[in-house]
Amino acid sequence: MIEVELDLMMVRRKMTLTELSEKVGISMTNLSLLKTGKARSIRFSTLDAICDALDCEAGDIIKYVRKKENKQ
Repeated sequence: MIEVELDLMMVRRKMTLTELSEKVGISMTNLSLLKTGKARSIRFSTLDAICDALDCEAGDIIKYVRKKENKQ
């Protein structure tokens, strides 16, 4: 499962959604969808712009987490 930790990185960089939106040139609605994990996809160019604005790596924003198997 892919988890998005954009909100955590924004807190670390002390940046608001509005500021990030202005720096990246992406609507607040689309950033909000990404931040809440409701986005279904992201373009590499968008990810690149976000990483540039937050001075971070893609792996700081997007994480792969293995699903836990139900053992019965």
